[in-house]
Amino acid sequence: SRLQTSLSIWGWGSLGVVLFLVTFGPFAIFYFAFYILCFVGGGFVVTLLFGKSNSEKYLEQCEHSFLPCTSVGIPKCIEEMKREARPIKIDRRLTGANIIDEPLQQVIQFSLRDYVQYWYYTLSDDESFLLEIRQALQYALVQFSARSKETDWQPYFTTRLVDDFGTHLRVFRKAQQRIAEKGDQMKEQAEELVDTFFEVEVEMEKEVCRDLVCTSPKDEEGFLRDLCEVLLYILLPPGDFQNKIMRYFVREILSRGILLPLINQLSDPDYINQYVIWMIRDSNCNYEAFMNIIKLSDNIGELEAVKDKASEELQYLRSLDTAGDDINTIKNQINSLLYVIKVCDSRIQRLQSGKEIDTVKLAANFGKLCTVPLDHILVDNVALQFFMDYMQQTGGQAHLFFWMTVEGYRVTAQQQLEVLQSRQKDGKHQTNQTKGLLRAAAFGVYEQYLSEKASPRVNIDDNLVAKLAETLNHEDPTPEIFDDIQRKVYELMLRDERFYPSFKQNVLYVRMLAELDMLKDPSFRGSDDGEGESFNGSPTGSINLSLDDLSNVPSDETVQLHAYISDTGVCNDHGKTYALYAITVHRRNLNSEETWKTYRRYSDFHDFHMRITEQFENLANILKLPGKKTFNNMDREFLEKRKKDLNAYLQLLLSPEMMKSSPALAHYVYDFLENKAYSKGKGDFARKMDTFVNPLRNSMRNVSNAVKSLPDSLAEGMTKMSDNMGKMSERLGQDIKQSFFKVPPLIQKTYSDPDHCRVAAPIDDNVDDNIPLRVMLLLMDEVFDLKERNQWLRRNIKNLLQQLIRATYGDTINRKIVDHVDWMTSPEQVADAVKRFRDAFWPNGILAETVPRRDKAIRMRTRVAGKTKLLEVMPDELKHIIGAETTRKGILRVFEMFQHAQLNKRMVYVFLERFLETLFPQNKFHELFNKLHSRSKQMQRYKQRLHSTQAPSLQK
Repeated sequence: SRLQTSLSIWGWGSLGVVLFLVTFGPFAIFYFAFYILCFVGGGFVVTLLFGKSNSEKYLEQCEHSFLPCTSVGIPKCIEEMKREARPIKIDRRLTGANIIDEPLQQVIQFSLRDYVQYWYYTLSDDESFLLEIRQALQYALVQFSARSKETDWQPYFTTRLVDDFGTHLRVFRKAQQRIAEKGDQMKEQAEELVDTFFEVEVEMEKEVCRDLVCTSPKDEEGFLRDLCEVLLYILLPPGDFQNKIMRYFVREILSRGILLPLINQLSDPDYINQYVIWMIRDSNCNYEAFMNIIKLSDNIGELEAVKDKASEELQYLRSLDTAGDDINTIKNQINSLLYVIKVCDSRIQRLQSGKEIDTVKLAANFGKLCTVPLDHILVDNVALQFFMDYMQQTGGQAHLFFWMTVEGYRVTAQQQLEVLQSRQKDGKHQTNQTKGLLRAAAFGVYEQYLSEKASPRVNIDDNLVAKLAETLNHEDPTPEIFDDIQRKVYELMLRDERFYPSFKQNVLYVRMLAELDMLKDPSFRGSDDGEGESFNGSPTGSINLSLDDLSNVPSDETVQLHAYISDTGVCNDHGKTYALYAITVHRRNLNSEETWKTYRRYSDFHDFHMRITEQFENLANILKLPGKKTFNNMDREFLEKRKKDLNAYLQLLLSPEMMKSSPALAHYVYDFLENKAYSKGKGDFARKMDTFVNPLRNSMRNVSNAVKSLPDSLAEGMTKMSDNMGKMSERLGQDIKQSFFKVPPLIQKTYSDPDHCRVAAPIDDNVDDNIPLRVMLLLMDEVFDLKERNQWLRRNIKNLLQQLIRATYGDTINRKIVDHVDWMTSPEQVADAVKRFRDAFWPNGILAETVPRRDKAIRMRTRVAGKTKLLEVMPDELKHIIGAETTRKGILRVFEMFQHAQLNKRMVYVFLERFLETLFPQNKFHELFNKLHSRSKQMQRYKQRLHSTQAPSLQK
């Protein structure tokens, strides 16, 4: 039945389709579908239009009946933009001082113009955003100014700044020592020095290391951004700080636009070298100092730059067409330039070959050293420290300390007796008290060095000791009570082979000569490999040259030398008039003949004469130098007479008999007649002790003589003042002598400071309150490494500085320093600093272009000029106190420290950190900086080493 039903359905359906097609045709189905689509589309359009109109009517009714009337969102912004901008009033007062506010406003204006406006106006003409930034900057400056006025800057400038510089110098010195210990294992010296420097820094600071900030530009920018953001948090109001867009703009302007360029400029070695030259611009470069720097240089770049410049000048001089007197001047200049080129070539070859020589060892092994008498050693503080070290090594320190103690006792006793006599004249009687003090002092000397209980004891004739003991028990002590025993001790030190004779063969003696500036003569030769080595010291010793530097020195009798003074003249150099003698020198050997001229003053002749007569005692009775003349010594007749006498002196000196009798004399003569600036030596050791006292004493005598021509009443007052000043100078002289002969303890020298610690701790109990003494002693400690040397010398220097400061300024020196700090922070000085900053960054109101890096040769020559000027301005008195070699090494160490940009950045950042810690003491900047530097690689390695060393002890 189902089958029949399905067949009937299909049958009827098929019949309907056939009938439809037969009736309407084959395209009827398409028409039918089109009609249905049109019907459905029309119904949809009608429904849409009807619904839209009804919906708008309904929403309009709802808006008026249910929602409040308000404008929000985009319509509100459009309405605000259509309104006219209201003018924002900005108070232009910043610090309360108009002389500071004016340049500060210009700096703000230039900063916004060059860092913001040039791109902001391409986006919008609305200036409200710029005004908001300006207002925020001014608010921050107002807060900064208020903090600055409340801060006491005196500790920062007089203590923290000096301590940080001393710490930086100590780290650099320790790094240099480690580099020297590594020796040839080092590949890149500059990079190795920087790495070693930060290793020492983390060992010294313990908590912080600034290697990333100083060596990585990316980390440096991040550090400055973080620092500026912290400052903005402190200085800006909370509302402005929460505005991220404005905060980021201000942060970038401060960090990348102002701080980063300023720090880069301050840490540039070439900029520092130019600034050093500018600071001592009044000092003229000395040819002798310049040649010493060339001979001491270990930088091939410096030597090549000087050589190239000398070659350039040489070509120019040779191209000149001159005649007459000018040709002699040009010839001398050409000879000088040839000598400079020769020295540079020799030094470059030695550095490239690696044949650097230890000057002290060379002098000790191959040289006949100058002889310094023992009595001169005992009165010269520089020489005495080396002799003291030697006596401690040999166990003879008791003899030396006894001699020094007796000297101090004699000076003190004489002073006390003079005071006693003056008081007796005034009717004051304190005889017993004074004699009691002297007796106690004399018994103290006896007990410490001569009694049976003394340890160590001075071994001397028992009869003399017994006689001294009897005198002390029955007679009043006198200043001369120890003279007999002191004389015997002196003879013992002089004659005993353990002491002075062996000291002259010790390396300490050679180092003493270097400090006394006496290693320059004679010149030495000798080498293990057959090559000639010369030892030709400079005024500061330690100069290594090749054999070519002494090629003019004759080695056999075939060389003949003749010299005579051909002309005289009077020179005026910076207001100082002196006579100059032109010496014509002829040198002849088998193959060649050479002639040159050199110029010498009478003082050069005098120094040369003292030098050779000290070295060759037999010459003192043969050679007689013409005497000095104080007045009318520039008369033509006198100059001609002196010329004749000096010629006779030269002929006698150069006679074959004289040269044969003293063969070593030839080295001195050739050095004196060589065509270069004469290097003066030291003739009289005794005058060093009076370096500081005599000028003051002589000035007092001049005052006393001058008052004789004044009216009686005025002369009486001036005489009293002169007498008081004279007494002051005498007391100063006595104090200085006592400081020189103050007895050190009978122990080996010790170091009061660990190797790795800051220098911010108080130096001495009675030093920290004396600002100038503290600063000078700290700088001398670190620059000249005094703490690593004999503590007796350091103590004497401290006493000497105390006496000089007391005699010069008295108790007002601290007040003067505080006043100077107040002057440095005064509105006038601050305004001047802001103006200099403005003019440096915006000269003539235009942003300064990045200065191109100067050529390497120019930078190298600037380094040479800077070192030359620094060595030249060092006073001779400083060399007399601590030694010429120590002075040279200390000054060059400081100069070398500033030749590394990364290390200079470290010092700038340390000063900046201390500045902010002083300005914001309550904001814990110290902890903040420790966190900012916590990613330091050196710090992480240090903590790992510290942990690895502590782990075994913790396990135990």
